Amino acid sequence: MLDAQHRVTASASFAPRPHVEDGWHHRNAILAHLRQVTPHDLRLARPTRTAVLLRCREGSGDWTEQDGAWMWALRDATALHGLRCGSYITLTPTGWQSLGDGRRGRNPHSGSWAEGPVHTVTELPPRSTRELAQDRAWRPTGITSIETVRRAAAR
Repeated sequence: MLDAQHRVTASASFAPRPHVEDGWHHRNAILAHLRQVTPHDLRLARPTRTAVLLRCREGSGDWTEQDGAWMWALRDATALHGLRCGSYITLTPTGWQSLGDGRRGRNPHSGSWAEGPVHTVTELPPRSTRELAQDRAWRPTGITSIETVRRAAAR
């Protein structure tokens, strides 16, 4: 979730059921998580916050039918929650891609803390190596806690 100044205000992560491929189920999962992490903007004339979806998946960075289902789910869930619909981003072993606007890159990628792309969890380096890499990693600053956002929205 991004605020009007494009700062991260809330986030949620979840693992959908692997056999579910229907956009309706994805929409309901996104909407349930939105309801848990941020109040709706339905009473505002214009949305002030933007929802962005980052989906980590295996395979190539090309568009898939599942990406279409997730993109529809994001658009519909944000409309039902009164939010602006942001980017749908895929993260694969080959890199990241923001579908819809053509931006893509190789860094960061799902194996950015390792020597190269990681294709399975068993290929991850030991925790101590990852912790050293995380010390060098970029960390966002100025992230507002969800409680601060909820108090501000309640006013």
